[in-house]
Amino acid sequence: MNSKHNRKSGVRTVWLILVGGIILSLLLSGCGGAQQPKVYHVGILTYGTSFTAIGAGFKAKMAALGYTEGQNIVYNTQTAAANADSAEELRLAKILVDAKVDLIVAFPAPSTVAASAATQGTNIPVVFAYYQIEGSNLIKSVREPGGNMTGVRYPGSELMSRRLDLLLEMAPQVKRAWIGYDKNGPNTAVALEALRQSAAQAGITLVEVPATAMDELAADLAARAKSADIGLDAIICMPDNFSTAPDNFAVLSKFATEHNLPLAGGVASQVEQGALFINGTDATKVGELVAPVVIKVLKGTPAGTLPVVTPDQTLVINYKVAQQLGLTIPDGLLRQANKIIR
Repeated sequence: MNSKHNRKSGVRTVWLILVGGIILSLLLSGCGGAQQPKVYHVGILTYGTSFTAIGAGFKAKMAALGYTEGQNIVYNTQTAAANADSAEELRLAKILVDAKVDLIVAFPAPSTVAASAATQGTNIPVVFAYYQIEGSNLIKSVREPGGNMTGVRYPGSELMSRRLDLLLEMAPQVKRAWIGYDKNGPNTAVALEALRQSAAQAGITLVEVPATAMDELAADLAARAKSADIGLDAIICMPDNFSTAPDNFAVLSKFATEHNLPLAGGVASQVEQGALFINGTDATKVGELVAPVVIKVLKGTPAGTLPVVTPDQTLVINYKVAQQLGLTIPDGLLRQANKIIR
């Protein structure tokens, strides 16, 4: 009897061990086969400090959309000095390519051009920000940019035409507007064309000073300061490093302040540093617009098939500067302003 009972007990034990082993094996197999979350490696290529808000806005929006830095996304940021040449930009872009990042976010124009060149012959897509596509050979069209690129454009022609119009609405006495610019800048040709057309229609003389270095523009202003007639009634900032870099803008702002001239700017920080107004795009919001585009590309949509995004324009007026210049800002413009500094 005991022998029979022991045999049954032994069989039951063996059965339980077998079943338990199978279950444990399945559990361990399931754990070992669990798919780990994809960690994306995104390169960021930029220069100077004028556009840091774009990067900050981009990262913040990515986090809000579920891409947390250090968890499921890693950023590799390469920042060139504000006065870096194209060779340095290209060197930094190649660092990102060699790192085999999944995608490069590039801003503004010089960084975008470098990223495009560095990624040729690779499968690395580029999403740009603050890049003027008009006059560029990198983009086929807004609807379908083609190649490995898409992003958020810089609406340069619209902004420059509007900048002159705004200046004349706020300072109708202006007849001569000084524009110093980088004659080799990627945004120069389109900006000049837009300004020249608007100036011709308004009967305004553009005092053009093309240059290859900021020192040349500083020398031009220094020479004018010694003349009885400085030869200009206002300064208009152009969309290049000679106007956007803080140290360069300080030269323009100092001259404008010393000679009681209205200065029309294009970068948000400039309105706190002597500009009568700035019309441009909100850098933080531009960065936020980049994020959904990046996510679509990371998920497999070819960059070249995604339409280029156009950001909204912003207007910030420095009312204190207007008062110092003895200008009366029309109520209509004050209502249009996104922000007024009083």
